[in-house]
Amino acid sequence: MGTNSETDGGRLFFRSETFAGDTRRHRRPPTGETVTEAARGIPVHANCDVLVVGGGPAGVAAAVAAGRQGARTILLERYNHLGGLSTGGLVVWIDRMTDWSGRKVIRGFAEEFLDRLPREAVAGPPPAAWGSRDAATAAWWQLRTAAFHGVVTHSPTCDPEVMKLAAMEMVLESGAEILFHAWGAEPILESGAVRGAFFESKQGRRAIRAACVVDATGDGDLFARAGAAYDADIDEADIHHCMNTSWLFGGVNMPAYQRWRAEEPEAFGAFMQRGRERFRYFERAFASWREDVALFLGPRLSGYSAVDVDDLTAVEIQSHRLMAQHLDHYRSEAPGFQNAWMMLSAPQIGIRHARRLRGIGSVLRSDWDGRVRTDEIGVSPSLAPKFANVSVPYGALVPETLDGLLAPGRHLSCDTNSHSFLREIPQCWLTGQAAGVAAAIAANRGIAPRAVPIGELQAGLRKGGVHLSDGSAVKAA
Repeated sequence: MGTNSETDGGRLFFRSETFAGDTRRHRRPPTGETVTEAARGIPVHANCDVLVVGGGPAGVAAAVAAGRQGARTILLERYNHLGGLSTGGLVVWIDRMTDWSGRKVIRGFAEEFLDRLPREAVAGPPPAAWGSRDAATAAWWQLRTAAFHGVVTHSPTCDPEVMKLAAMEMVLESGAEILFHAWGAEPILESGAVRGAFFESKQGRRAIRAACVVDATGDGDLFARAGAAYDADIDEADIHHCMNTSWLFGGVNMPAYQRWRAEEPEAFGAFMQRGRERFRYFERAFASWREDVALFLGPRLSGYSAVDVDDLTAVEIQSHRLMAQHLDHYRSEAPGFQNAWMMLSAPQIGIRHARRLRGIGSVLRSDWDGRVRTDEIGVSPSLAPKFANVSVPYGALVPETLDGLLAPGRHLSCDTNSHSFLREIPQCWLTGQAAGVAAAIAANRGIAPRAVPIGELQAGLRKGGVHLSDGSAVKAA
């Protein structure tokens, strides 16, 4: 067990414990055997301009953006809902969209999406409080995951069911088509370029042809299987590589729990220590969008692979057992939890990292100095007030050599330090929107994604409400 270190990298504003998982029992040795699958013709389910594989935050933003550009767009999603980890993974705390001055810098799709949610589905500080450094105000919001380093931020928690509906309606309104219960399996490769994807469903294996494909799987499944280069190294001091299944407890009194945490920190600390002694893996409760619902985003388990089916199974088993153990401990000892009950375990396992694309551009630790990339597609808040905002380049979505594909979301090209914040939901919205606009341009012009004119892309992003730095290429032009 360990905690994140106070370094220039890693998770500076939200340190949480990580727990080393026991991988010895579930990892099976390879059998060395193979079977041969017979060749067969695969039915073409559809043809389109832009195929988006994965309906998480990046995929939804990409599909909406491409559809609004007039591209024939299909969004392929393996579950029965959209939103990915923000909904099915119960990561209902949406990370910061304001910088340390309180200015909203992640806008465009992110802003429009959140503005569509009804007031009762969102909990977070009002715009007037964003950037506040008042100690009492920041302390109050810190308990509600909306203040870090003594600064109040735009970091709301939202109702996952309302977010699912809003995402679905935005995709359909854009003119894009949705295919649920369809798992993107393999890329279609022609002359070294991606020209669609095979998918598995209850109809068996099928194919969709596309002029441009957006890999929004989060794990780089398509670009990896297409042979694109990627990295899989991690920052062991950060939580960005940990896995777990989140859950919700209902019937709680979160205000009572939060008062206890704030007014009796020693008692709370002792409570947490007893939980660790009982179960080894133990997590604190977080606020949600309702005062009678508690959110658990851990315990975060390290040492597992997000692309190993035995590891994924082991984490699911451990997380569900931990859910029951936490309920017992919280009900017996934590104020506000006496009547708590197991409300929901996340339908989707919480994956933070698997692969990261090697792109023609990348976001590196050295970029945290305020430099503006000429191919900027958006601006991300930095990890701490001592760092400038981070300019995100289009090149981070474009593979080094593979054509026909863009890769927004948590598997974009970056180093491990930068991945700690670029994997978050708002940043996935940011890069997804850019990928959708770029994919539509590429399909319309009949060019490779790497050949998309940056000025045209940036003009489309500005039209879509995206905040870009004054020094970006289209402004200079």
